[in-house]
Amino acid sequence: MNGPNGLYYPILTLLLTSLVIVGSPGPSTISATAMGAAYGFQRSLGYVCGLIAGTVAVLLAVAAGVVAILLSVPHGAFVLTVLSAVYILYLAFKIATAPPLSRREDQASAPAFSGGFLLAVANPKAYLAIAAVFAGVSLFHDQRLLDVTVKITLLAGMIVAIHMIWLFVGVSLSRFLQDPAVSRIVNVALAILLIVATIVAILE
Repeated sequence: MNGPNGLYYPILTLLLTSLVIVGSPGPSTISATAMGAAYGFQRSLGYVCGLIAGTVAVLLAVAAGVVAILLSVPHGAFVLTVLSAVYILYLAFKIATAPPLSRREDQASAPAFSGGFLLAVANPKAYLAIAAVFAGVSLFHDQRLLDVTVKITLLAGMIVAIHMIWLFVGVSLSRFLQDPAVSRIVNVALAILLIVATIVAILE
C-alpha cells in the first residue's frame, strides 16, 4: 500500500486533472451556468442537483465498466449522442426564452431535477472525461477495490463542487440581468454557447 506521502501526489493529480477535464466548459457545466443566470439560484438548484446525480451515475457506470459494454452495442454511442443533442436543443430554447429575473410575477417553470439528470447521462463529454480521469491515476496499485472506492469518493466530491461553482458563476451574472434587453442578449448568448460546447464535445 502507498504511504501517506506516496498518496499525496496521486490524489493531487487526480483532483487537478478532474478540475481541468471535468470542470472545463461543456454541456453540463455551461447549462448549470446558463440556468443560474436565467432562473437564479433557488429555481436552478433542482436542475443542477440532477446534473450532479446524473454525472455521479456516469462515474459509477465508468467504474463498473458499464460504459464499455454500452458503447460496444451497435449504435449505442450514436443513440446517446442523438438523445443528448435533442435535449440540449430543447434546453437551449428554454434558456434563450427565459423571462428576465425582474419579472417575479412570471413563473415560467425552470427545467427540473429530471432534466438535469437526463442531460448528464446523455452528455457525450461526461463519459470520455470521467473515463480519462478515472483511468489516468492509480492511488492503490495493489488494492483495486480500495483504489476504485477512493477515486469514486474523491471524484464525486469534485463533481459536486464543480457544478456548484458553475451555478454560482451564473447566479453572479443574474444580478446584471434585471434589464429585459440585457437579459435576453445574455440568455441567447448562453444558449448558443451551450450548443457550441455540445458540438465541440461530440466532434472530440
